Amino acid sequence: MMRLFGQDAQIAAFREAWASGRMHHGWLLAGDAGLGKASFAQAAAVRLLAEAAGPPIAAPGLETPEDHRIARLVAAGSHPDLMRLERLYRDKTKDQARSITVDQVRGLGRLFATAPSFSPWRVVIVDAADDLERPGANALLKLLEEPPPHSLFLLVSHAPARLLPTIRSRCRVLRFTPLPPPAMAAALRQALPEAEAAEIDTLVAVGEGAPGRAVRYAGLDVAALDAAMAAILAEGDRDNGGRAALARALSSKAAQPRYELFLERVPQRIATAARTRRGPALAAALEAWEKARDLAGSAVRLSLDPQATVFELAGLLASLQPSEPDSRR
Repeated sequence: MMRLFGQDAQIAAFREAWASGRMHHGWLLAGDAGLGKASFAQAAAVRLLAEAAGPPIAAPGLETPEDHRIARLVAAGSHPDLMRLERLYRDKTKDQARSITVDQVRGLGRLFATAPSFSPWRVVIVDAADDLERPGANALLKLLEEPPPHSLFLLVSHAPARLLPTIRSRCRVLRFTPLPPPAMAAALRQALPEAEAAEIDTLVAVGEGAPGRAVRYAGLDVAALDAAMAAILAEGDRDNGGRAALARALSSKAAQPRYELFLERVPQRIATAARTRRGPALAAALEAWEKARDLAGSAVRLSLDPQATVFELAGLLASLQPSEPDSRR
């Protein structure tokens, strides 16, 4: 039985709405990526469908016993009253589609065209609503404006400000914030039962309150990567040795996961450094952050050369050392 950690307020709000008999039909689960919003949506959907169908559940919060008949159906992907909208996997290109299409949203008509199977309720999870193409967002809006009876829409959003204002206005917002370290550690021990205590401690530190982000870092020796970046940031890299070593280590095909981790971590490290600076030093750090963010954000999408990309990003780290000359000049 999966537990949710660090989300007591959100769980209480959802449980109170269910117990009152006045469940809002649309919920917007808002917050940064990796905070557990998708896990919350899944747990909430299973618990609501299970309680509505019976037998009664005594477990706390949104937990549902794995042997409950509804939980077994959901785990098998065969519950007829639950649908998920997410970017589809494309066999031809071996990646996910760029958006959730309007045809996928219109496909919800199949869910609502027939009577529900186990209870009056039907649930739709959209993960993430940010991925909806504009026609798809408009099609979803129509359902939110005139929701079918006993329907529940759980919209996961990492950037709710980018959604249609009319979608936001039709939903009750639950905001998710970074987890405190004890909750992070508990969530990671559940997600990574074989991880050693030292790795859990490292992942808590680098995950910055987002267990989903930390799980992606597992097994990638993030501590060593952070140490290499910290050395360049603190000492500079006059002979280019540090950045060259990183570029070699992260440029092979086998190193792709660590390369993508590096792309994510460099802007974060520069942003952290910027918080301690003032005046011209702050301006330089912000300029470096913008360059790092743009380069790291486009590197995979544009298939940029990993070795050159790592070298340039590490150079931005080195440029923040006051005595370090800018190697790009």
